[in-house]
Amino acid sequence: MQQVAVLGATGSIGKNTLDVIARHPERYQVFALSGHQNLALLLEQVTQFQPQVVIITSEKHFTREWQARFEQAAPQCDIQLGEQALVEVAKAPSVDIVMAAIVGAAGLKSTLAAAAAGKKLLLANKESLVIAGELMMNAVADSGATLLPIDSEHNAIFQCLPSDYAQQGFNASGIQRVLLTGSGGPFREWPLSELAAVTPQQACAHPNWEMGQKISVDSATMMNKGLEVIEACHLFALSSEQLEVVIHPQSIIHSMVSYVDGSVIAQMGQPDMRTPIAYGLSWPERIDAGVEALDFSQIAQLTFEQPDYQRYPCLQLAFAAFRAQGSAATVLNAANEVAVAAFLAAGIKFTDIAKVNEAALNSLENQFGLDIDGLIQQDHRAREFARDFIKHL
Repeated sequence: MQQVAVLGATGSIGKNTLDVIARHPERYQVFALSGHQNLALLLEQVTQFQPQVVIITSEKHFTREWQARFEQAAPQCDIQLGEQALVEVAKAPSVDIVMAAIVGAAGLKSTLAAAAAGKKLLLANKESLVIAGELMMNAVADSGATLLPIDSEHNAIFQCLPSDYAQQGFNASGIQRVLLTGSGGPFREWPLSELAAVTPQQACAHPNWEMGQKISVDSATMMNKGLEVIEACHLFALSSEQLEVVIHPQSIIHSMVSYVDGSVIAQMGQPDMRTPIAYGLSWPERIDAGVEALDFSQIAQLTFEQPDYQRYPCLQLAFAAFRAQGSAATVLNAANEVAVAAFLAAGIKFTDIAKVNEAALNSLENQFGLDIDGLIQQDHRAREFARDFIKHL
């Protein structure tokens, strides 16, 4: 029986993780759940899974009335508040598996703590590698942690690589390139002249995946794919030249690895996050995820195309940030979070997101160092820059 901490339980990844866990009560027990503002859903989850610890990171929302309801639902549960509690549970000796599913920079410290503590770490928080990729991979190497990517594309790459890839590396494994697929989002075929008029509702209507608002907007700009480029390069020790992004609108092939002998190995499946979550939970075994198998007779076609950087300038910015190294990716991620929030609040145009990101990337140099505290300071500075820039748009 493995004890699982689900950090970010009320988000889409968290909910899907609990769905898979509920299918295998003989294998997994929920030790801890965390949530932010969606206390109603978190209460339902606590009631169902009866964890030993529940963490609420938005202390202002946790009123006495909510506390009474949680205490009644799970009398044995230790209720903890604040982000430091995430760090403590991530490294708790009782926890075997940590699902890092908190969106954005807020999940960085707890993810690093799980890595440093040698946990089996299921990484759905891509920002941890974007902001602090070198620190994260060093922590994994030093502690002997098992790092398993949960993003569907990175999970697919992991499945397509040789089992001894970590020891052999890119060249010795006979790899020619890694192919990272992306749907292209809902505006793949829109005229470029109409993109400025995109509404938040339109941007959040992803054609294939059901996701939260922020990641849906990132998918529409392909910043999400850009962040995945940075994440993949850190995860698999790749240069940006060894990785290629391919637009694949059907989201059936989740990524591919091309080998020097002409072989291309692809991982395919329904666009359902329970598949990579189940693989991460059970690796190196496989378990039922509740996902239907592909019916190839129902797949009309699989198409591929190169990304258009005029349509997706954020993707090009991500490649530039990775090549720049230092804190460039930290700056890009922070500015993007501010820009997306402003767009969702109808404060800027859809096409302004890339303008904010480019301005931050071109204007800010790191003055704080590349340790965790310095990167967090740089993150804050980039957010301030982005907010000021938005005021003048």
